[in-house]
Amino acid sequence: MIVDSALYRDGVRVPVDCEVADLAAMRRRVDPGDFVWVGLHEPTAEELDEVAEAFGLHPLAVEDALKAHQRPKLEPYGDGLFLILKTLWYVDADDAVETGEISLFVGTDFVVSVRHGEGADLHAARLGLETRQKVLAHGPSAVVYAVCDQVVDHYGEVADYLTEDVDEVEESVFSTERTQDAARIYVLKRELAEVRRAVMPLREPVRRFTDGAVPGIHAEAGPYFRDVGDHLSRVSDTIDALDSLLSTAFDAHIAQISLRQNDDMRKISAGAALVVVPTLIAGVYGMNFDHMPELHWAYGYAWALALMVGSSAVLYALFKRSGWL
Repeated sequence: MIVDSALYRDGVRVPVDCEVADLAAMRRRVDPGDFVWVGLHEPTAEELDEVAEAFGLHPLAVEDALKAHQRPKLEPYGDGLFLILKTLWYVDADDAVETGEISLFVGTDFVVSVRHGEGADLHAARLGLETRQKVLAHGPSAVVYAVCDQVVDHYGEVADYLTEDVDEVEESVFSTERTQDAARIYVLKRELAEVRRAVMPLREPVRRFTDGAVPGIHAEAGPYFRDVGDHLSRVSDTIDALDSLLSTAFDAHIAQISLRQNDDMRKISAGAALVVVPTLIAGVYGMNFDHMPELHWAYGYAWALALMVGSSAVLYALFKRSGWL
């Protein structure tokens, strides 16, 4: 349940003489200016209720954190904040974007992070933050920044993978080979929509963090959140551009199919003409009339064959010159 829990004082992790899961003992060791960061991964309802009781978490926020199917949002609950972020990671084998969720309960002297899914392991964010004493001294605001920064960095990695996929689709659409790209274009547009659902709702909370408009978030942390906001805007612009490129690629794919069908119809028509004209000649000379030119001519058979071959050769040359064959 509890991946890690730690007490921080003046930007430094403080050793405590209690078990990681003993949250009540951990809180008793908190002095003014200190804070506790408790990290959980896919807790059960009973386990999360224990944490909620220890830190006085609001039951509605606890319910949202447990269900883990929420859109990104920022909500105040009393003196604390509740922040939900969507995590993303890319599965190359399936060309798919998988999603998870991180819920942050932020109080004056604690942060509780609840993670669902395999993406965005917060252990790396914790270790990175512990090496930056000046940032960590901002208290719970530093944890919010570190988590948002890592999540948004993963958004950028996913956007890079999707850019490669879109480039491959464009190359395939405009290649000389006959490819079936419609299904992949649809899948990629669906994955882009998944990314957009994670990115777009997060822009407003990050903007408010940057402006210092959120009680409980240190005003001096604004420049750090501004950096997160810049990365988030870059990802958002990339996703919009990729979606537009996919729409254009799909239109081009449909146009390519139409052109190929027209080319096929020309070839079929040319082939039919090469068969119809000799058949017409054979039909004329096959009619059973007593009085027909060349009927009793010694070279009539050879003449009919020569006429068939000659007409076919002339048609073939004309079709070849016009590009129908």
